[in-house]
Amino acid sequence: MTDLPADNARIARTGSSPDAFPEGTLTDERLSHLVRLLGDNAMLVVSGTKIAEELGVSRSEVWRLIEQLRELGVQIQGHPATGYQLGAIPDLLLPDALAPLVKGTLFANDIHHYFRIGSTNVAAMQAGAAGEPEGSVFVAEEQTAGKGRGGHSWHSAESAGIYCSVLLRPRVSPADALIFALAAGVATADAVSSITGLKADLRWPNDLLFGVKKFCGILTELNAEATRVRYVVIGIGINVNHAEFPDEIRKVATSLRLQSGRTWSRVDLTAALLKSLDRAYSELLRGGAAARGAIIARFQEMSSLAKERRVFVEEDGGYAGISAGLDDRGFLQVTSNHALRTVFSGGVRAIEDVDGIRQLRH
Repeated sequence: MTDLPADNARIARTGSSPDAFPEGTLTDERLSHLVRLLGDNAMLVVSGTKIAEELGVSRSEVWRLIEQLRELGVQIQGHPATGYQLGAIPDLLLPDALAPLVKGTLFANDIHHYFRIGSTNVAAMQAGAAGEPEGSVFVAEEQTAGKGRGGHSWHSAESAGIYCSVLLRPRVSPADALIFALAAGVATADAVSSITGLKADLRWPNDLLFGVKKFCGILTELNAEATRVRYVVIGIGINVNHAEFPDEIRKVATSLRLQSGRTWSRVDLTAALLKSLDRAYSELLRGGAAARGAIIARFQEMSSLAKERRVFVEEDGGYAGISAGLDDRGFLQVTSNHALRTVFSGGVRAIEDVDGIRQLRH
């Protein structure tokens, strides 16, 4: 177990062996119920008999489930003869922990949890194709093939970050789908600020930064016909309690822990994220063009790169220019060689940041 600061002593880190929880397997709902039961009686020792009655299983099965949780690093004291008690509230993104915190939102009823999965976005896209309802949430403690834009991978350390994808079914055309990615960026920044007090910079269309270092990426994927979207998946990866990163990204990645000097509850932050996404999505559906304009305006206000910044665009072979704000669909505009160009898909970097990162790497 990892020692935690006093202000976060109730949150326990996890750690599991790959063999205990096969990749892509949905978490046994009974584990979630068991953690909730022990958490609801945190000051008491709960007998194995009571747990067995609550879960509808045998006492030997209770012992097996307790051992599975211990394998994950959950601090559970006691044994079959005396009963069980949580030593610390685990920071696991289990449905029973999240659902009560997001009650009344679109995302309260279908939360799917994995201890280990290739990519939550892949799982959400497959669920969308299978008819899973709007508002379904897919969260994982660890991703082995986390995805970013442009085919990039996303470093997904076990139980250190938030790896979350949500399934939406808005009635819009594919040309209007970008607004949901921008809304997710604004909503994520709002959620981070509400929990940590940290103010993030937004980089069009999908990154959240502190300075030149990235701590959050958003990947929006959709399945659509020519004139309508069938479903949208918004994947959000947030570096929360990472203390370090692999050498290849150490100079360009950061986390909320590194930025603030303390650890944070991933459960509280994920709940804040889902509530913030729910508000933004509801406003977009109700507010029409005015709501889209408000999201675009807020994104521009929160982004130091959106206006009057020397930028390099990784599109059409790459070109430099001056950012000129977002158009009415949310695409970034850049003035280059005295012409106004619209950025449709390329990554955007401030030129001084590009130069600074090169110096850091060398």
